[in-house]
Amino acid sequence: MKFIVIGLGYFGSSLSMKLTEMGHEVIAVDNDMEKVTQFKDQITHTVCLDAQSMQALSTLPLNDTDIVLVGIGEDFGASVMAVANLKQLQVKKLIGRAISPLHQTVLEAIGVDKIISPEAESADRLAKSLEIKGVVDSFDLTEDYNIIEATVPEKYVGQTVQELNVRKRYCINILTIIRMLEGKNFFGRIQRKPTAIGVVTPETVLEHADVLVMFGKMDDIDKFLQE
Repeated sequence: MKFIVIGLGYFGSSLSMKLTEMGHEVIAVDNDMEKVTQFKDQITHTVCLDAQSMQALSTLPLNDTDIVLVGIGEDFGASVMAVANLKQLQVKKLIGRAISPLHQTVLEAIGVDKIISPEAESADRLAKSLEIKGVVDSFDLTEDYNIIEATVPEKYVGQTVQELNVRKRYCINILTIIRMLEGKNFFGRIQRKPTAIGVVTPETVLEHADVLVMFGKMDDIDKFLQE
């Protein structure tokens, strides 16, 4: 996969190096040449430019990039400007980093695809969740077993939990389902909010855009999502 990470602070640099180690192509961007030079041998590509400039951002291969992540946290204004510019440039998937409730509210209002918090995310955990198609979040219980949140593949929409039979076929369990419901944010803008439906039953029917919360080995969950 191809990633662009904006901001080479501790979080952005750690994430960029981890994704590079995992074999992905990463372009890490910062307006500080010292940081760009510092990480040039540990990340696929490093670029010095100002993400607050739409003209500068447009020089990046945005159309060929799977995910763009704005990792700027401390500079609120720079973060918001970068996210707003990338939203206008219509990148495929835009992830923003928020370091406060207000920061998160503003990013929600702009309309990013996902918001992460450094207090709740580690670079390793996020890298793992980004690697497998459909995975929204990942939590390691042990070295082998994970709890994964993943968007239900379209081919399973309309089927019941019993019809999927994932426990027997893939050795994984569906713990619950998170469904997106519409609501208004602080600015009065309509947005979709995740709501857990509780414990699933054999008769629970999967709906479009459901997020499955599953327990099992990462390899088994990957097979279920990719087959």
